[in-house]
Amino acid sequence: MLSVVNDEGAVADGRLMLDEICREGAQKMLAAALEAEVDAYVTDLVGERGDDGHRLVTRNGHARSRSITTVAGAVEIRQPRVDDRRVDASTGKKARFTSSLVPPWCRKSPKVTEVLPLLYLHGLSTGDFVPALEGFFGSAAGLSASVITRLTGAWQDDHRAFMSRDLADRDYVYVFADGVHFNVRLEEERLCCLVILGVRPDGTKELVAVQDGYRESKDSWAALLRDLRHRGMRAPVLGVGDGALGFWAALRDVFPETKEQRCWVHKMANVLDALPKSIQPLARKMLAEIRDAEDRDHARDAAKAFDNEFRAKWPKAADKIRDDLDQLLCFFDFPAEHWVHLKTTNAIESTFATVRLRTKVTKGPGSRAAGLAMAFKLLESAEDRWRAINGPKLVALVRAGAKFKKGVLVESSVQEEEVAA
Repeated sequence: MLSVVNDEGAVADGRLMLDEICREGAQKMLAAALEAEVDAYVTDLVGERGDDGHRLVTRNGHARSRSITTVAGAVEIRQPRVDDRRVDASTGKKARFTSSLVPPWCRKSPKVTEVLPLLYLHGLSTGDFVPALEGFFGSAAGLSASVITRLTGAWQDDHRAFMSRDLADRDYVYVFADGVHFNVRLEEERLCCLVILGVRPDGTKELVAVQDGYRESKDSWAALLRDLRHRGMRAPVLGVGDGALGFWAALRDVFPETKEQRCWVHKMANVLDALPKSIQPLARKMLAEIRDAEDRDHARDAAKAFDNEFRAKWPKAADKIRDDLDQLLCFFDFPAEHWVHLKTTNAIESTFATVRLRTKVTKGPGSRAAGLAMAFKLLESAEDRWRAINGPKLVALVRAGAKFKKGVLVESSVQEEEVAA
């Protein structure tokens, strides 16, 4: 391995030297950018002169050196100063230069500010921030537990603003819904977090709503859906969710034209729970044959085979497939490119794995509002990682009412004209 000898003659790890090079490079680039910013400001105002003919805006040395925590580590800067003697005639206030790169109060970069709450959500205790991040950033300035607490306190305001925004400019063709339960440390009742994720006409997935519910009841889901409709949300073409009766009853009440697709992950787990462990491998294989069939006819044949295999001994397991078969196979009415997305609510489930981790570390949030804010921030931060729908151009056709047979578009010319219009 390549090694470097430092000034004291000790051998330094090449990776440590790389960190130092990155930090020094960032420091030099930031210093150059600050100098260029001040030069541009002074140059633009070179024509501003007082009654004595002297320039009103000039450079004025540098401020004292200070450290800023960035993603590259602790960076030392000496910010250039500006002597601006102009006075606003209307207000009588003196003009003042403020850097857009490093404001006077800045002690850490916005990226560091963003990552601190996320580390907290992912399981790092507030008391662990200073020792953990001091080694990483080279400085613990601005990283105290009280700072983290203040940052997380702002999440509740962000969540309230999110849940009151206007949705008239949004269109969600598909929606995924799920209810996730976790403990609240200072309350007896568990928090039931109702989550709705939507797919826009360009194929991107977007968080639609995060709300407190009561055991996923119909009333809770209906209140949330009515609120979304009141704020301008159109009826989605398809809703995807687990078998919780509350959501489906509310959906039929608020958006009766929306089709229903049951989540295969939840359904398979429910079926396997009704079977002995010894028979579960065979059941899992046969369920996969239904879910992954090439078309609806083959899926129904596979479902019939499953029923013949298990009904005699385990009728409850067989009923779970037979009773919801139409809703389990609804995805066949949509483009084949979308099937892999429409079969499950995995985007919500995988994101909430982090919420469950966090609640184990802290033994649950301190309040329901804090729990909702935690869930909201996790989902918001995960949005960029959600995979867009395959065949995104087909989403707009679905909204236009296009018909698909075996996953392939039919009446293409008519539908394309409708979308173009």
